Amino acid sequence: MSPHLDDAVFSIGGTLARLGETAEVTVVTCFTGSVDPATATPFALSTQLDKGLAADVDYMAVRREEDRAALELLGVDGRHLELLEAPHRGYDSPAALFAGRHDSNDVGPALAEALAPVLDGADVVLAPQALGDHVDHQWVGTVVADLVGEDRRAWWRDTPYVVRRPDALPMAHVRGREIAVDVTEVLDRKIQAVACYATQVPFQFGSAAAAGPALASLARSEGERCGTAAPAEVLVATPAARDALACVRVG
Repeated sequence: MSPHLDDAVFSIGGTLARLGETAEVTVVTCFTGSVDPATATPFALSTQLDKGLAADVDYMAVRREEDRAALELLGVDGRHLELLEAPHRGYDSPAALFAGRHDSNDVGPALAEALAPVLDGADVVLAPQALGDHVDHQWVGTVVADLVGEDRRAWWRDTPYVVRRPDALPMAHVRGREIAVDVTEVLDRKIQAVACYATQVPFQFGSAAAAGPALASLARSEGERCGTAAPAEVLVATPAARDALACVRVG
C-alpha cells in the first residue's frame, strides 16, 4: 500500500524488489487522481509549481508515469486508485498536512470501499506506519488496520520522514516486532527506481544527487539498529505476518 506516487518505493523499494523475485506483488497507490488545474486551490496548485511544472500540466498524470517506470525497474505491478490527495481535499498549507485529520474531510469510507476488494485476497499487506504524521499516510494506515487482520499485515517506516524525524512514533495500531529485510543486492536498483520520480526527488531529498547517498546511509543505519551488518529496510509485523515474509527477512 502506498499513499502517494513514490512513498512505497522510497520506503521499501528494496523489499518490493526482493518479494517480486518469488511472489506476485502489486503496489496499490491510493491518492493519484487528477484535478483540472483551473479548479485547483492556490495551495494545491503550488505543489506542482514548486516542482517546476507549469500550471496547465496534469501533475498527477506525470507522477503516474514516473511511478510506472519505477515499479517496472523493481519488477512489480502497480495499481492507481483515483482518490484525491489532501491538498485537493481542503488541506490548505504544508503545516495542515501534518496537523491531524479533519473531521470535515473523512475520506475513510471512500478509501475503504476502494481498497476492500483489492486487499481481500492478499497474503500479506505492507502499509505505512505514518511516521511523520502526514494525513494521507494516517488514513491509509487506519483503513488497512480496519480491513486486514494482524496476521496479514506488516508496517513500513515512512521515508524520508524517518530521516527527518528519527524519533517519530507509529500509529497505535502498529503492533508486532521489527524485522530487518536485507537489501544488499537490490539497493542500487531501489536507488535507480527512486530516481524515476524526477518531480519529487529534489524536493524530498534536497537534490537529485543526494537521494542515493541518503537512502544508502539510511539502509546501513537501519541494519545496524537491528543488529545486522547488512543494509536493511525495517518492517513491524506479528509472528504470522513475519512467516509470510520469511523469504526476505534477516532478523
